Amino acid sequence: MMTQTPDILCIGSVLWDVIGRSDAQMRQGSDMPGRITQLPGGVALNIGMALSRFGLTPALLSAVGRDTQGDALITACKARGLITDYIYRSDDLPTDKYMAVEGANGLIAAIADAHSLEAAGDKILQPLSDGLLTSPYTGAVALDGNLTLDLLGQIAQSPLLAQADLRVAPASPGKAMRLMPFMRASRGTLYVNLEEAGLLCQTSFDSSKAAAEAMMGRGAKRVVVTSGADPTTVADKDGTITQSPPPVTVARITGAGDTFMAAHIASEINGLAAEEALRSALDAAALYVSGETTI
Repeated sequence: MMTQTPDILCIGSVLWDVIGRSDAQMRQGSDMPGRITQLPGGVALNIGMALSRFGLTPALLSAVGRDTQGDALITACKARGLITDYIYRSDDLPTDKYMAVEGANGLIAAIADAHSLEAAGDKILQPLSDGLLTSPYTGAVALDGNLTLDLLGQIAQSPLLAQADLRVAPASPGKAMRLMPFMRASRGTLYVNLEEAGLLCQTSFDSSKAAAEAMMGRGAKRVVVTSGADPTTVADKDGTITQSPPPVTVARITGAGDTFMAAHIASEINGLAAEEALRSALDAAALYVSGETTI
């Protein structure tokens, strides 16, 4: 029996993050000493863990293998306050992984192996159609672009989520174009960085404000455009809000965008006004990047 009612659904990748980090500057071909860690990760899970830290109760909709790695991942998710009852457990698909290498100069390279999530397809949405979750769902939904383009297109048009507060992120620049169904349908709040905004608009931008305005002009309902240490912009039909993140010493990168998105969602769910919500999210992301907090 379900013992908790979720405040928000996190739909997308739930996997293991394998992160190698060196304190030295790195480039292609570098071989440096450092630390390698394995932690629960994936965009949907990272957002869920951060939302839990901000006082919400998230439920995960994803695919996790019925293997040793998957069992350990489910246990880790539960220990972090996440509802895992709705996760699709596959007997023949392995648990997904993400691998990244970071140096003092930022992310050097990363590979996301979310093939099991993609292969599971719309099976991960079954709780929305079989009565386990209220349908149509009217709460907040954090959605990531590790799903296939076809499935994201279905979600953008689905009556099961037509009344939901959709919050969508592409997961990586390589998957930015997967947000196009939401641009065309004018659905949800889209969280992108400057590069991803440029890919969606088939151009490049010098500022988050210019990128946000261009995305609105192409049909987006609401957008949040980040640009690293440069100003971030939120845009909707009422105009734009642009704020600069606080300056910090960078201790890590992987997960920063997910922390920002989670903090922004939590702030708005808790009733903060637009400017206050953006400031709260930028402050939370800065603390995470500096190493002072965890997801």
